[in-house]
Order: sequence, then structure tokens, then C-alpha cells
Amino acid sequence: MKKLFKYIPILLATWLIVACQNNDEADFKNKAFIDGKTFTTETIIKGAGSMVKSLTLSTSRPAEKDLNATFKAAPQMVDTYNKAYYNKAVLLPDSCYSILVGDVKINQGSVKSNAAQFEFSKLGGLDRSTTYVLPVTVECNDIELLQSAKNYYFVFRAGALINVVADVSRNYLQVEWKTPELVTDMKQITMEALIYPREFGKLISTIMGIEGNFLMRIGDAGFPDNQIQIATGAGNFPDYDSNKGLQTKRWQHVAMTYNADTREVKVYVNGILQSQGTLRLRSVTIKGNSADRMFLIGKSYDDARWFEGDMAEVRVWNVVRTQEEIATHFYSVDPKTPGLVGYWKMDDNTSPNIVKDATGNGNDAKANKPLSWHNVSLPEK
Repeated sequence: MKKLFKYIPILLATWLIVACQNNDEADFKNKAFIDGKTFTTETIIKGAGSMVKSLTLSTSRPAEKDLNATFKAAPQMVDTYNKAYYNKAVLLPDSCYSILVGDVKINQGSVKSNAAQFEFSKLGGLDRSTTYVLPVTVECNDIELLQSAKNYYFVFRAGALINVVADVSRNYLQVEWKTPELVTDMKQITMEALIYPREFGKLISTIMGIEGNFLMRIGDAGFPDNQIQIATGAGNFPDYDSNKGLQTKRWQHVAMTYNADTREVKVYVNGILQSQGTLRLRSVTIKGNSADRMFLIGKSYDDARWFEGDMAEVRVWNVVRTQEEIATHFYSVDPKTPGLVGYWKMDDNTSPNIVKDATGNGNDAKANKPLSWHNVSLPEK
């Protein structure tokens, strides 16, 4: 009898535990929830491309019947996100997203739905100082949703578009065009580059082009050594203007356009029209035809005309880019954009002598000697 009393407390505790578990299982309902370890995803905006992101709905146990649900944008939940994550995000504009697949289904006997899909685009045009959020919620009449896992937040913020640049000081690159037909007898041309001049003081600093033919450079005899000049076989442009000089130790975007039909030439600095006039060229050819008349980046004619500084995003087009197109693509551009014939990003430090043509046209640029590279974070905050 004493032994029986000894085991009564143990038997009672075991019965209570089993009873509680049975009650929990009886009360536990199968619920649906957005499947994910977290309920936010942050995307660093690097350019203007598009992307598709997916979400799925899951249940804790196999569904007893087919379950239909719908994912929807929930703009009203921006404040909820900001309070929960101590942020100051704003709603992602509806022009930057679309719901490719909103309706999902968990088949009977399954625990996971097909994927809801959200396409995001035009992100490169967003304000880079702002964090954006798209709240998403799921609705379902066929099963109860877990309240703590029925909402999701897609978050977007800007990051560095350029992390590495080429130092072209006392160096240069030569392009031997694999597509010479694209740069011969051009009726339109655009040249542009992102440059960081460390100093001027030389007679001429070269950005790109062909000496005596068509050249984008800085400075000239009797001309400011920090002012952009377009030097051609039919005259130079623009006139002397001491108020149009570039600055040292600062990243600046420079661009020029020429339309042979209208004879109109324009120079832009940081996307702002700096000079406008005319040139008497019926067409432009920059394929090169001799050792000292090749298309060069960072040099023209002789070694004294190098560019003292760093370069990135060097591009040549056989179309006239608009001011808006120039001003909104300082740091990147889609390599497949029509009219882009040569695109040297200058951001791949794995190849010291060759800068690949990002267009795929094969117009690679070869450095005279191994390039030096600098780590940067552009655009600067």
C-alpha cells in the first residue's frame, strides 16, 4: 500500500500533462500564414532595372479542402510599418509596381500555395534620400489567417551604384571598334562621362575622342584649363567663358551632343545645359585611321594631354540624348538602350588592362598600362 501511495503523485502529474496536450490539440485550429522567416524584405536600389518578388501562403497542417486567397497592396499600412520598425518610409508609387499574380491556392492535402508575384520597376527614378515601402496583405474566406503573419512589407532604399572607378592619370585607353559601321558617318552623336579631376593646370586634359577629328577635352591654348571644349576638324566649341569651369576634387558628369542635320551642338555639366551653338560638320566619324588618330579615352595626340583624375561611366551614342535622359542616368544606364554603341563602366578591377564594352558590341578599351583603381561610393550622400 505504501508503494502505491508513493507513485500516486507521479501518475497524477502525467495525467495532467496528457490532458492539457489533448485539450491544446483539440482547440488548435489549422490557420494560414505568409510563409517567411521575417515579414519584411529590403532591396537596395542599384539601377533602373525591374525585378519580380514572390510570396506564398502556408498552413500548419495539410488543408482539408481547397483554400483560395488573394494578395493585395495595403497602402493604409505604411504608418503601421513605420511605428513597428521605427522608420520614416513613404508609400512606393503605384507606377513602380504591379501584381502579376495575386490569387493563390492551397490544394486539398497540401500545406503551401502557388507563388504570388509582384513586379517592381522604374526604381532608378526614385528619390535616393527616401525609403519606400509597399505593404502587402493577404485575404482568405476559406480558412482563418494567423493575424501576426498576414501582412508583408517590401522595402526599397538607395545604395551605391558605383563602388570602383579607374584612375587614368598618366594613362589612357584605346578603342578599336568591332562595330565601325556604328561610328562612321554619324548624323548624331552623344559623348558622356563621370569624371573626378584632381587638378588642372595643363594646357589640355582629354576626356575622349580623336585628335583633329572629333574630341571632347578640357582646356586649350588661350582657353581656360578647366572648361569643356569640343575640338573638331571644322572648328572648336564653345567660346572662352571663365564662368563655365569644372571643379577639382568633385565628381561631375559631363556630356555633349551634336546633330549634323541641324548643326546644333550642346554641352551639359551635371545635366544642366552649359553651352549651345553650331558646328559645321556634315557627319562624325570616330573609328580612327592611324596610330595617332585612334579613338582614345584619357589622352589625345601626345602623352602630355592625359586626364589627371578618375573616370567612370564613359559612353558613346550614335543618337542625340535629351537633357532629361542625360540628367537621370549619371551613374548607370541599361546597356541595351537603343543608340548606345560603346559603354565603359570602368568598375571592374579584376582586369587591369581591358575595360569591357558593357553593350555587348565588343568595343572593348585597352589601357596603355595597368590601370589603378579606387574604391568609392557613388552617388555620394
